[in-house]
Amino acid sequence: MADSSEAAQSDRAEAFSDAIFAITITLLVLEIPRPPLDEPHLGRHLLDAWPEYAAFGVSFVYVGALWLNHHALFARIARVDLKLHWINLFILGTSALLPFSTAVLAGAFGTDAPTSNQEAAVALYAVVALLTSAAWIPVFPHLSRHPELLERPEDGDLIAAQHSRPWVGVASYAAAGILGWLISPIIALALFVWMIVYHAVTSEGLHANRIARSLTPPGRARDVIARRRPQ
Repeated sequence: MADSSEAAQSDRAEAFSDAIFAITITLLVLEIPRPPLDEPHLGRHLLDAWPEYAAFGVSFVYVGALWLNHHALFARIARVDLKLHWINLFILGTSALLPFSTAVLAGAFGTDAPTSNQEAAVALYAVVALLTSAAWIPVFPHLSRHPELLERPEDGDLIAAQHSRPWVGVASYAAAGILGWLISPIIALALFVWMIVYHAVTSEGLHANRIARSLTPPGRARDVIARRRPQ
């Protein structure tokens, strides 16, 4: 059990996290290059930048889904101990890398970029996203072992039942990086979109809705969620 004298209220950690997510999502738009205004054919230059727009849109929704997951998690947390602070910092640090990998991905699919760069670009994005998912792995076991940190300590089993969620991300992004490098970058892009959908659907937890519950692997976690399913 965590020492209550060493655990602080979660308000400051949540406010700091919200600020990091806000900065990260804002930096995405700064990676869209401004077209040359001292040259003709501005419309064509704007259209040629479609990969930047697409990458911005995808990553904006991705970071937004990560924020929704983080918000839903901290809605259940009352206090934060030192280990949870470090876990949270790792989540924020990996998320902050997304503007860089987004810019590289958009540039590799640009009109004048050699197509041979696309494999490396999707692999980079997959590695960053994999790290982002891996950062979530310790949070659910830690909270289930320390239910006194939760608003409702009886939710410890429900928190533990979420342990598969980051592993789905790790597996999917690893597959995206490997298949995108060896076979086709399009496969990687499809897996990126799949993970955004997964993050969005499960943002409130695997128990939150019918689709999320259908994605729960068989076993004890499914039994816990079945008992706690909303009426």
